Amino acid sequence: MSPTVSGLPEYMRLLPSAALARLGKLEVTARAAVAGSITGRHKSPYKGFSVEFAEHRQYVPGDDPRNLDWRAYGKCDRYYIKQYIEETNLRATVLVDASGSMGFAGDEAAKINGKPASKFVYAQHLAAVLTYLLIHQQDAVGMVTFDSALRRYMPARSRPSQIRLLLEELNRTEAGAETDLSTIFHDIAERIPRRGLVIIISDMFGELESIIKALQHFRYRKHQVMLLHVMAEEELTFPFEKWTNFRCLEQRALQQQLDPRAIRAAYLDRVGQFVRGLDLECGRMQIDYVPMNTKTPYDVALANYLVNRRA
Repeated sequence: MSPTVSGLPEYMRLLPSAALARLGKLEVTARAAVAGSITGRHKSPYKGFSVEFAEHRQYVPGDDPRNLDWRAYGKCDRYYIKQYIEETNLRATVLVDASGSMGFAGDEAAKINGKPASKFVYAQHLAAVLTYLLIHQQDAVGMVTFDSALRRYMPARSRPSQIRLLLEELNRTEAGAETDLSTIFHDIAERIPRRGLVIIISDMFGELESIIKALQHFRYRKHQVMLLHVMAEEELTFPFEKWTNFRCLEQRALQQQLDPRAIRAAYLDRVGQFVRGLDLECGRMQIDYVPMNTKTPYDVALANYLVNRRA
């Protein structure tokens, strides 16, 4: 039995009415062909008799005469069948980074439930809304939560009860330990049984070269990938002025007093190189790279992206 807040299950806090009002009519569509099991709104790699023409093939005995192209017959004096692109449902898997670094909440972050959102809370809400949109499209959705190890793997399902199961899992998950993105991504790439859409929500902290190789594994397995790169404004601009005690959120014993003015230039250069490198490599692999700054409300950022993606 789920705890309740104002008569609603606690997990419903992840789907506030204002966000649903902004996002409820948007769609998450596949950019390329996907393999599915029921009729839906995404192009399939298989040819059927849907609404979008694909190609002709020569008539053979047993074909339905209703699919004959009489115009082609008039021109070529041969019988041809019209083939169409079949539409299918999408299989999506949402990967949510629950490592310690995701627990950072800067003062500039947009407020969720009355306080600045940590990167993880921001990620929770992104994952919840995407799950809601996909399930309501009759698509199959699964989820992975992870830090240094895979915490929970929930295979993709399209049944209505799936949204409750996924939201309950998101609601009970907290940001915790260290992370090893490349190892986790390689593991997940092998676990997902059929090609589909992989949505990664993470700050992507790690060694760039190994992360790129792991992302390539998803592409090798024919998955489309959407990377929502969540970072805080302070991580991107490093606005600190006074001597500050910086501590690691993944190894709590690590902390150090530093003069931010002495390291700002080197820090910003390194962060800039990492972000540009990740963006560039994602472009080469035809991965949707979506920078997300927690100072922008998650529903606004996601709505802007989905509208542009659809266009």
